[in-house]
Amino acid sequence: MSDLSDLETQTLTAIAAASDELALEAVRVGALGKKGSISALLATLGKMSPDERKSAGAAINSLKDTVADALAARKSVLKEAAL
Repeated sequence: MSDLSDLETQTLTAIAAASDELALEAVRVGALGKKGSISALLATLGKMSPDERKSAGAAINSLKDTVADALAARKSVLKEAAL
């Protein structure tokens, strides 16, 4: 699961570095979009055994929620700065 923590670190760093909403949207698509890195991990769950799926699914969904929250927070910061 160190891959998940690496992915989380990279994604959160990219979110923090996004200088405008366009850059932030590019990070969102890269992580949560149809062919994004987190979406690709979710797609692998179907090939896992039920026990693996339970633990991996929880970890991946937690990562997805963390990234979504960070994206929302950064978006509101960028909107405030634009005003």
